[in-house]
Amino acid sequence: MTQESAGVPSTNPAAATPSPRGVKVAEFAKRYGIILAFLLLCIALSLASPYFLSVNNLLNVLRQTSINGILAIGMTFVILTRGIDLSVGAVMACAAMVAASFAAGSEASPVYVPIMMGLLVGLGLGMVNGLFVARFAIPPFVMTLGMLSMARGLTYIYNDGMPISNLSPAFSFIGQGVLFGIPMPVILFLSIFLVCWGVLKLTTYGRYVYAVGGNPKAAKTSGIRTRLVLFSVYAISGLMAGLVGLMVAARTSAALPQAGVAYELDAIAAVVIGGTSLAGGVGTIVGTVFGALIIGVMNNGLDLLGVSSFYQQLIKGAIIVLAVMLDRSRLGRD
Repeated sequence: MTQESAGVPSTNPAAATPSPRGVKVAEFAKRYGIILAFLLLCIALSLASPYFLSVNNLLNVLRQTSINGILAIGMTFVILTRGIDLSVGAVMACAAMVAASFAAGSEASPVYVPIMMGLLVGLGLGMVNGLFVARFAIPPFVMTLGMLSMARGLTYIYNDGMPISNLSPAFSFIGQGVLFGIPMPVILFLSIFLVCWGVLKLTTYGRYVYAVGGNPKAAKTSGIRTRLVLFSVYAISGLMAGLVGLMVAARTSAALPQAGVAYELDAIAAVVIGGTSLAGGVGTIVGTVFGALIIGVMNNGLDLLGVSSFYQQLIKGAIIVLAVMLDRSRLGRD
């Protein structure tokens, strides 16, 4: 009589645990799946369109991705703490409008003045979000939705709903300039990526962000100032939105009050596609960057193939839902 037939559990390790090969494949897919997905998308589009792999087109993809990529990096900090920031598009427009007012016309201020003003506006509005979320425990969805409306209103009030154009060449260099053959927006994107990757990966503050998102009660019990961490991530998100506002205004040589509409959706999509969990505590800046690249490449490739923007929105929405489903599935297994 075998152990199983006698009611005794089998002691065979192979029956109790998955095979080493299966574990390695699952671990590889979990760690590098987003990179493989990006490479497969690039291969597919290069086969579908002969223009996709041209140098000019690839630089254009990176230039377009830099806008959403920087917003998404700021959003990653927020989502890692179980939050959300729906206001980044409106904050971006408000920062751009204020900065442009100091960079327009023949009496434009020195270039550092509009840059500082735009960054301060983004940082300030982000700090307001952080204050009410951390100190008064207002749900992030509600607070940032309110800030979306308030920042958009401030943008229209600031210049009576009129755009500001004729920006100085020094300011426009932020969005239009090229250094060593690389567009300035791409250089800024790479710089922000390296700094934020280092902050989350190598610093105590980065560990605090993951701890607050993973288990807020345990983080507080261990002595982490959870309110300060929550406050800081919304400030970071606002600062990134302010920088993007500068880049967009500089690229178009004008600040439009309606700029940035729905930008927060692409930023959230990049974070989720990149593997950051909406439940908090899990995710990486690298994943977010590849999520932004996937969205940028997909938009560019579909444009080259002549696919209607209506279908592009449909495809993007389906990808977001699929990414969330995969995240939920992974959490269930864990």
